[in-house]
Amino acid sequence: MSTAVSSDRAPAILLIGASRGLGHAMAAEFLKKGWNVVGTVRSGGTRTLLHDLADEYSGRVEIEILDICEPDQLAALRDRLSGRVFDMLFVNAGVTNNPTETIADVTTDEFVRVMVTNSLSPMRVIECLEPYVPATGLIGVMSSGQGSIANNETGQREVYRGSKAALNMFMRSFAARQAGTSRAMVVMAPGWVRTDLGGPDGRLSIEESVPGLVNVLLAKQGKPGLEYLDYLGRTVPGDIVTVMAGQR
Repeated sequence: MSTAVSSDRAPAILLIGASRGLGHAMAAEFLKKGWNVVGTVRSGGTRTLLHDLADEYSGRVEIEILDICEPDQLAALRDRLSGRVFDMLFVNAGVTNNPTETIADVTTDEFVRVMVTNSLSPMRVIECLEPYVPATGLIGVMSSGQGSIANNETGQREVYRGSKAALNMFMRSFAARQAGTSRAMVVMAPGWVRTDLGGPDGRLSIEESVPGLVNVLLAKQGKPGLEYLDYLGRTVPGDIVTVMAGQR
């Protein structure tokens, strides 16, 4: 069993899904700010951008293997991390489908794939690993502005939107069960970013999104309750009423 780190340690984040894209950029940004990073990748046989960060920041990056859709892998990770303490747990995971595919068109298998990856599995990670985040820590998940029901005025990307709206609701339920604690929680909307998932037409580069996103997470530390925020710290309207400590 690992020994819990001492109070004079560098702050640490457990970052789920850090091999590329937004997750990798978040890991790099936290490292620049003096944090240590335990990041997960899906395959142990392939070198990723996170491995490059581990080489650059010797001794400050740990790489763990996790496919969030595999409960056995999640249970194994929980056991490997036993006794650890993390100032922040952030789950960055997501897939999309054909953006023009409507609910009328999508196959059951494709619907299940997107919902399990984007909604069910991130919450399983949080439920499994939240004991390693103290009451003074923060738990966050990467959602999307497209998960906002109030902001959906154009349609399109229906299955993806639905999966992120479901994730928001599940986080709302998790936060309601945590009411009365001092833990900070956040559902993040990174903006439409040019990544493999966001596609080439996104309004933002990773460099325009992630530094702000990380600053929002750092500013949220120590502020109890759940908020739905974008990468500039603005509240995304209409869906999550903030669950504050002590609210029942």
